[in-house]
Amino acid sequence: MKIAILGAGESGVGAALLAKNKGFEVFVSDKGSISEKYKYTLQQNRIKYEENTHTESAIFTADEIIKSPGISAKEDLIMKLIALKKTIISEIEFAARYTTAKIIGITGSNGKTTTTLLIYHLLKSAGKKVGLAGNIGESFAKQVIDSDFDYYVLELSSFQLDNVYNFHANIAILLNITPDHLDRYNYDFQQYANAKFRILQNLNAANTFICFKENEPINNYLINNTLAPKVLPVSLEIEQKAGAFFNGTSMIFNSEKGGFSIATSDLPLKGKHNAINMMCAVLAASQCDIEIDKIELGLKSFNNAPHRLEPVATINGVEYINDSKATNVDSVFYALGSFEKPIILIMGGVDKGNDYSQIEKLVLEKVKALVCMGVDNTKLINFFGDKLLIVLDTKSLNDALKMANSLAVNGDIVLLSPACASFDLFKNYEDRGNQFREAVIALNK
Repeated sequence: MKIAILGAGESGVGAALLAKNKGFEVFVSDKGSISEKYKYTLQQNRIKYEENTHTESAIFTADEIIKSPGISAKEDLIMKLIALKKTIISEIEFAARYTTAKIIGITGSNGKTTTTLLIYHLLKSAGKKVGLAGNIGESFAKQVIDSDFDYYVLELSSFQLDNVYNFHANIAILLNITPDHLDRYNYDFQQYANAKFRILQNLNAANTFICFKENEPINNYLINNTLAPKVLPVSLEIEQKAGAFFNGTSMIFNSEKGGFSIATSDLPLKGKHNAINMMCAVLAASQCDIEIDKIELGLKSFNNAPHRLEPVATINGVEYINDSKATNVDSVFYALGSFEKPIILIMGGVDKGNDYSQIEKLVLEKVKALVCMGVDNTKLINFFGDKLLIVLDTKSLNDALKMANSLAVNGDIVLLSPACASFDLFKNYEDRGNQFREAVIALNK
């Protein structure tokens, strides 16, 4: 059997290694250049590959295609493969065939990485043999080759879920669905939502579905569908008979086994959005038979990934917060809700069809000044220009930070929470966050 793999990044090369290990004939094709690291891996394992082109004659003869999540279904090559009725799957689908470990899958528009890392941390710190993969870390397929994990915690994007069919999570978590990546879904929100709901495929009565009940698309789905798995909702509004509720100071958990609560005051993650993430993580950990005291210890020792409401420094009484991962409006909504102090907000970048009315009320309540940072800030300025006393237009991070610093006084927060993609001024959101962190630290020298 011949397998063609499209894309030679972490996902594609991991899939190639697993396919070779299982005795398949493997061909890797990347339309762009392949990094030296991955080329070396392919060469060392004697896997055929090409870069900077797709040779259709070599790809069309494959029995199965494994597609990188970064490749759109609208690409000409993919359209041709669909017309030829070729089986196109994701690395996640392929890798799942070769493991008997229990799978905890996490998806959502926001909070995936934090929740995934937290669940991994809770299981690992409790002594479980657990792997971390999906949209984070080393590829799932590569780990499956020779690992002996009892659990995998997988962060799953909509792009990865698009091409799963028999994939089966034991615990599926859906944090939220808000508009994002709509360019990949014909600007149709329902198509995007449907991709997220694919995480429920193949779940049965022995499995668990954990979700945020107050997200409208999720709630509608719960109302209109009878689900096979056990459903454990989390809520910010009402205590759940089976599930979790955040009352503003404590997370309250209930199940058929009884109930318990965890105060959030001394936990490292702050804000209502992180309460949702933590409740989902705790429910997942409790389904893995981890004792409550171990879960509490794990929550207290957790360090979140960078660029997610990351405290950088406090200078002259002003807190500087790096939330560069906030690439959509929903993320900014939760970021603003995490603070009570006056905020100088830095926003801007490549707009993804944002609707700023979603955060208008919170901005007016909490933001004393908006500093726009981007090549073209017209949309932000037009929306907020006559609503806030101070709206500034800057074209670089240094200028944005200089303006924010000049406006800040003791007790204020300078928050980088852009609501936009980063590609106008930066390589990616990590680069944006790293540059912000370095520039803030330089202020303190």
